[in-house]
Amino acid sequence: MATDNSNEKTIKRTFPVLGMTCASCASSAESITSHQPGVVSASVNFATGNLLVEYMPKRIGVEQLQKAMQSAGYDLLIEDESTQRETLDNLHAEKFNKLKNKTIWAVLLSLPVVTIGMLFMDMPYANEIMWLFSTPVVLWLGKDFFANAWKHARHRSANMDTLVALSTGIAYVFSVFNMWVPEFWHQRGLHAHVYFEAASVVIAFILLGKLLEEKAKGNTSTAIKRLMGLQPKTIMLIQADGTEKQIKIDEVKAGDVILVKPGEKIAVDGLVTYGSSYVDESMLSGEPIPVLKKENEKVFAGTINQKGSFQFRAVKVGKDTMLAQIINMVQDAQGSKAPVQKLVDKIAGVFVPVVLGIAILTFLLWVVLGGDNGIVHGLLAAVTVLVIACPCALGLATPTAIMVGVGKGAESGILIKDAESLELAKKVNAIVLDKTGTITEGRPRVTDIQWLNNDDSAKNILLSIEKQSEHPLAEAVTKHLQGVQAISLSMFESLTGRGIKASHHNENYYVGNQKLLTENQVQIGEQLQAWADEWSRQSKTVIWFADSRQALSVIAISDQIKETSIEAIRQLDDMNIDLYMLTGDNEATAKAIALQTGIRNYSAEVLPQQKADFIRELQNRGKTVAMVGDGINDSTALATADVSIAMGKGSDIAMDVAKMTIISSDLTKIAQAIKLSKRTVATIKQNLFWAFVYNVIGIPLAAGILYPINGFLLNPMIAGAAMALSSVSVVTNSLRLKWK
Repeated sequence: MATDNSNEKTIKRTFPVLGMTCASCASSAESITSHQPGVVSASVNFATGNLLVEYMPKRIGVEQLQKAMQSAGYDLLIEDESTQRETLDNLHAEKFNKLKNKTIWAVLLSLPVVTIGMLFMDMPYANEIMWLFSTPVVLWLGKDFFANAWKHARHRSANMDTLVALSTGIAYVFSVFNMWVPEFWHQRGLHAHVYFEAASVVIAFILLGKLLEEKAKGNTSTAIKRLMGLQPKTIMLIQADGTEKQIKIDEVKAGDVILVKPGEKIAVDGLVTYGSSYVDESMLSGEPIPVLKKENEKVFAGTINQKGSFQFRAVKVGKDTMLAQIINMVQDAQGSKAPVQKLVDKIAGVFVPVVLGIAILTFLLWVVLGGDNGIVHGLLAAVTVLVIACPCALGLATPTAIMVGVGKGAESGILIKDAESLELAKKVNAIVLDKTGTITEGRPRVTDIQWLNNDDSAKNILLSIEKQSEHPLAEAVTKHLQGVQAISLSMFESLTGRGIKASHHNENYYVGNQKLLTENQVQIGEQLQAWADEWSRQSKTVIWFADSRQALSVIAISDQIKETSIEAIRQLDDMNIDLYMLTGDNEATAKAIALQTGIRNYSAEVLPQQKADFIRELQNRGKTVAMVGDGINDSTALATADVSIAMGKGSDIAMDVAKMTIISSDLTKIAQAIKLSKRTVATIKQNLFWAFVYNVIGIPLAAGILYPINGFLLNPMIAGAAMALSSVSVVTNSLRLKWK
């Protein structure tokens, strides 16, 4: 640039790209955007279908970006973000249904063509019947391949569609010519073969692959939809005169006072002005215990109110809320490029033009060196090259291995969403673990209870008090005392920040912290105090139960380490993988968990964005990082990591963002997943090797390399069978994974 724009403000936005059919389309769309004046950087991710672009709004607008994309044969969805997701969902559903119908019809129509072509070639009207069934497959169901090939040809590029269109198109046209003008070949002493089955089967195979790909890509938007679903559509506004009015979320302005009832989601970020309640903030903090919100305390969009009601003043609305920022961070992380490009995409970029060049060269060499029948042999040889080099084996090499690997994983309780995760998992050398719900169970429960003089006769009073309490820890005590008979209380009073006071038969009882007992001159026995001090050192939460004179019981509540976590961490240590525990919990609890599990590296009081920043820091040091988490607060870190693993008993958001899910939430499955990755990637490489060996041998044979030596010229019919055989060998090799 001639002028200095270093101080000019830039905007970073994500737009869905429409009309892409393969990885080379993404490369083309990215290139065209990058070269626009005013664009600082552009990245197109084919898996998510998104363009992440940073541009200078004074030099280029959104409409100009769209026109640039349209000039390359694609389109940019520049709708308002509130309607963009719905439009995309509708477009995807429509595309998927069309593709499904095309695939079903292609398979059904190809079956009789293959049956006749392979077994009943000598039956009456065999050629005409095959032509009748293959024509709709090639010209109707396969028309998109030809349209896309033409679009790329106009922009002087080629992709897999080009090869499919040329091979099936030439095979079809050649077969129609041979069917209607067989004398052309008979006069030259050659038999007029038709290759309808090669044309229709190739299109059916490729359509099936596209259908599987589209289904996988459709799941990438689910996480964003679920995150957006955390925000309610309407809220209850408290008007200036004190009356209530229901309005849409879009109409909320900073300064508005909003009423939140029990069980409702909080719509925007704000400050409590009246009332108090416990709020479940696990989607932000990852910690399972709801937080008490009183006057002048902050509340956040997407968090869930528990049993009480309160009013709060809106401070941040729309794109400024913490939930909106998490959504944006997940979108950016999902739209960024993977560190390792897929092997098949790289190969395909070279494979297609090379095959086209070989086919043309074959025809020219035959014309020059082939003598009287040079043109005939040259045309046959060029068609045979295109048919035998059809990318079925190459196209099936990865998806078949992935399908079997994913199935094998599912049998072991490991859900794997995409090929990229399986490709990268074997390279993982650093794992970041969340604490709550990942290493620990994620739900507080009573671990210990001691009664004064071992007398638990008052446990029915304790149960009755905790049953009426709104405090989240009360549920743990209630569960522990299951089977105990509850009684009626004559008085019940919640004492904010301290606990509960209740009465039964004119006696006062207290449940809460030690401060509550001290304030009411309740005596604490030495033995109970010793237990309480010991549990506090173990970072457990201590609750006291007392009457008006003395402490009757002391209870320890903790989020327990899962039975398998210690063994899982040992296994990963043995694999020389660096382990890091990041938690939003306090330092004492984090240290206690780290000591018990053998984790050497840990950090406490870590915010969601800090987890993602820590992962980027590891990646910058050359590490391949896996993130393991279970909460909504982990979603940004999961989307940032090279391999993301969610616990199956965690939040839906975490499972949608993550590329792997451990259904049982058992950490020992991570080591299994890494081993499965190594086997699957080895199978993919074997498949690609055999696909290429087949091409390296098959293409020269098809071109007629043996003709000068022994007069051998490969028949396109045999080439079609060889192509099918190569696909079968790839699928069979993939199935070997099942038997390991």
